[in-house]
Amino acid sequence: MDFSLSPRTLDLRAQIERFMDDLVLPSLDDWRRYADAGVYPLDVLEPLKARARALGLWNLFLPSLRDDQPGTRLGNLDYAPLAECMGRVPWSAEIFNCSAPDSGNMELLQMFASPAQRDRWLDPLLHGEIRSCFAMSEPDVGSSDPTQLQTRIDRDGSALVLNGRKWFVTGAAHPLCRVALVVGQGGAAAAPEGDSHRGHSIVLVPMNTPGLVVERNIPVMDHQAIEGHCEIVFRDVRVPADHLLGDPGAGFAMAQARLGPGRVHHAMRSIGQCELALELMCERALERRAFGHRVGDFANVQDWIAHSRLEIDQARLLVLRAAWKMDIEGSAAARVDASAIKLVTAQLQTRVIDRAMQVFGAMGLTPDTPLARLWSWGRALRFLDGPDEVHLRSVARHELARAKARGGSNAAQLRKWMPPRG
Repeated sequence: MDFSLSPRTLDLRAQIERFMDDLVLPSLDDWRRYADAGVYPLDVLEPLKARARALGLWNLFLPSLRDDQPGTRLGNLDYAPLAECMGRVPWSAEIFNCSAPDSGNMELLQMFASPAQRDRWLDPLLHGEIRSCFAMSEPDVGSSDPTQLQTRIDRDGSALVLNGRKWFVTGAAHPLCRVALVVGQGGAAAAPEGDSHRGHSIVLVPMNTPGLVVERNIPVMDHQAIEGHCEIVFRDVRVPADHLLGDPGAGFAMAQARLGPGRVHHAMRSIGQCELALELMCERALERRAFGHRVGDFANVQDWIAHSRLEIDQARLLVLRAAWKMDIEGSAAARVDASAIKLVTAQLQTRVIDRAMQVFGAMGLTPDTPLARLWSWGRALRFLDGPDEVHLRSVARHELARAKARGGSNAAQLRKWMPPRG
């Protein structure tokens, strides 16, 4: 494994860093002014998007693009360092048309959409003209077990009829959100006996369809995101049958195909935020004084800094290995790796940022630094795309399966180490 950055990636990273310094950071005050008023800052974003696209810093996460589609083709390993740069300003990924949930939705549409679906939704998404959302989690079931999802998709002649309730639908309040990818039960014949993962489908539902109601934008850790983490109700929502994405009953398989690369994106953006927190922590430790000393002179603060440096570097290497494996062997082969990086980086973010907040003192709890907001998002990441416990179970099951395959060979070796009895 060689994780050194290619010349192309080094050049793109340098371009993105300059773009962030010259254009994004000076826009932070304007963004905040709109956001504090509850208005999505399209006036800030759209000019930046146009500049990014003109520079070729566009759709960087997609490895497969047709010649007539805009973007820069990169594998997961090449894209990972760029996602880390974007993570330092959480909303900046949209500038480069690389933000969730659109990134995962575009990958799904590339893989499974019909030609008509590509024309209507994929191409506008690739051009940054519209945005989308992904509606899977539900309030009345444990969505970490997706076989329990209750939203119904019923066939009625040439139409599909949806009924149900979804929540934490990220991006549904964005003013450009035009389509929801809805996971529901049905859309096909009954699932095969004993295979509960073949009973759900994904339907493309335009956001202006009668019966689709955005009930509320749910605050997360007492912060309401202007792009929305929304609760949506579907009451007899009718769409043409050709809005079914992919094969009937293949919803879970498609959702899993969407998750692998997306977890690399999320993980590297988290690492970018941890790097920012560590930089702020160190600068604060050098300038703040207590009891006649700089805060950075105290041994416990130095321990926090050192542990943060080591943990960030360890996590980055784990993510890069997962990205490398996805590029070489495919997302399915890296399923456990994707669980591992999702778990590790979400926990890393709350741990590193908590240390930085402690060094800042009460200021770290206020909007005067980005730390409180970033900590809240890190805490949310321990639920999003599956809670920690689900990913721990995936890793543990993988290890137990490896042990079973070894057939107790290590036990035989252990016996040789045992002292003779009697």
